[in-house]
Amino acid sequence: MSSFHRPSRVKSSALIGLTCAAALALTACSSNEPTSTESAPANPVDGPITIVASTNVWGSVAEAVAGNLATVKSIIADPSADPHSYEASPGDAAAVAEASLVVYNGGGYDQFIEDILGSEGKDVPSVDAFTLLDADHDHDSETTSEAATESATEPAAEDGHSHGEVNEHVWYHAEVAAHTAEEIADKLGQLDPDNAAQYTANADAFHEQIHAITDVTDRIAAQFPNAPVAQTEPIAHYLLEESDLDDRTPEDFKDAIEEGNDPSPASIAATRDLFTSKSVRALVYNTQTEDAVTQDIRTTSEAAGIPVVEVTETLPAGMTFIEWQTKAATDLQAALSTNP
Repeated sequence: MSSFHRPSRVKSSALIGLTCAAALALTACSSNEPTSTESAPANPVDGPITIVASTNVWGSVAEAVAGNLATVKSIIADPSADPHSYEASPGDAAAVAEASLVVYNGGGYDQFIEDILGSEGKDVPSVDAFTLLDADHDHDSETTSEAATESATEPAAEDGHSHGEVNEHVWYHAEVAAHTAEEIADKLGQLDPDNAAQYTANADAFHEQIHAITDVTDRIAAQFPNAPVAQTEPIAHYLLEESDLDDRTPEDFKDAIEEGNDPSPASIAATRDLFTSKSVRALVYNTQTEDAVTQDIRTTSEAAGIPVVEVTETLPAGMTFIEWQTKAATDLQAALSTNP
């Protein structure tokens, strides 16, 4: 039924074989060697610093911090690629093994990175954005920390998602992105002490730019407190949460779409009713996972005069992280303003 199919995630055993073949000159591949996904303490490096990011979302954040002092490679930049189920190539594995620093989302979202890190038999300095969620999340810090640890250590579901209480799409949480930038600066400062102050200054500047996003979500929260909205899947969960909006989408509908399954007829009917009854004020629509069901929901929304806010999982060409996320927030505010 779907024009965007989520294939099953590559298995760790297969990936180990790939990484050994691709990075033989870099690391020995032995079943007796311990594996770890923990980030190693960063030590000064000789030569150019290379950063590998799981997606261009985190690549953009890394570029903002590194400036012209490091090279950044994003493994996933194609908007048609799904990080949840991405199958790493030998070249990807080699790039991660050779990296000075790896930056990834975590929480089971880009599991292929954790698989590579765990299979290499050596520690590669890394930044896991998901583990920084509890720094600014409204949940109790102990509960959130436990959820993050559980999601990061337990095997992911077959579709590669983390289905705990905490949503894994943390790049839509502006302050998590800011803390990720600060963590990148800290790791780069250890790798390149001579430029540590510059990395810190760049991260501070990035954090200031984050206010362009949070200023918009604060205005939404003030102007439209608890306004009802719907999503085709919970990609922009934190954008809605920070905007103090009420997501009315049936959970089983969102879960089915996110997992690449057919929602039940009952959940489709309940979701369509949100628009035909005009019970919500906007539809947040992920354009990267369109299928017949989500297209029908969009058509139903537009027919009812409910505005559609498009969101994506990777960075559109020619945009920085700040520009992209600011646009998502302002588009949401505009949609709510046109449908009082």
